[in-house]
Amino acid sequence: MGLFDKKYCDVCGEKIGVLGNRKLEDANLCKKCAAKLSPFMTDRRKTTLADIKEHLAYREANLTEVRSFTVNKAYGERQKLCIDESSAKFIVTQSGNWANENPDVISLSQVKACSSEIKEYKNEVKMKDKDGNMLSFNPPRYDIEYDFYLYIEVDSPWFNKISIKVNDKRVEAQNPVRYSEIDKLVSEMKVALKG
Repeated sequence: MGLFDKKYCDVCGEKIGVLGNRKLEDANLCKKCAAKLSPFMTDRRKTTLADIKEHLAYREANLTEVRSFTVNKAYGERQKLCIDESSAKFIVTQSGNWANENPDVISLSQVKACSSEIKEYKNEVKMKDKDGNMLSFNPPRYDIEYDFYLYIEVDSPWFNKISIKVNDKRVEAQNPVRYSEIDKLVSEMKVALKG
């Protein structure tokens, strides 16, 4: 089989364009079918066609869960953790129109652990000398910013870790109030996931 031979999706049977193939362990998948997969699914390339078909059936059944999902609490800025307290389930989405996006509906009982991380980004501030050369201050000065992440480990046959970037924009070190607000939000999210 040549590099430019026509390929067909082994799920839907449609012809796959030149750059549209999403390789599976033992088959080919078109972009349209790949878009139906959970965004948290990893190792697609190591997944068999049979597993993908089973996963797509799960995603189709998930639509029913989405239709009955009611958001009682929402946490986060761009990416949101939304909880339905009556069903003890949650979703993670960054869409304002999440009901049409088919986010994975996950039971709070599937949560195995939660952890958080604060990533620091440090950029040195420099000055120009009289010749226009950039020089370091002595001692060096830095602009420091932070991103806050929540990691949720879940018991699911399709994925085991969900990563949420909690803040929308980086938090500047010289804004301790904002830092404290986001740090508190991460703690609230962890408590909410413990049900």
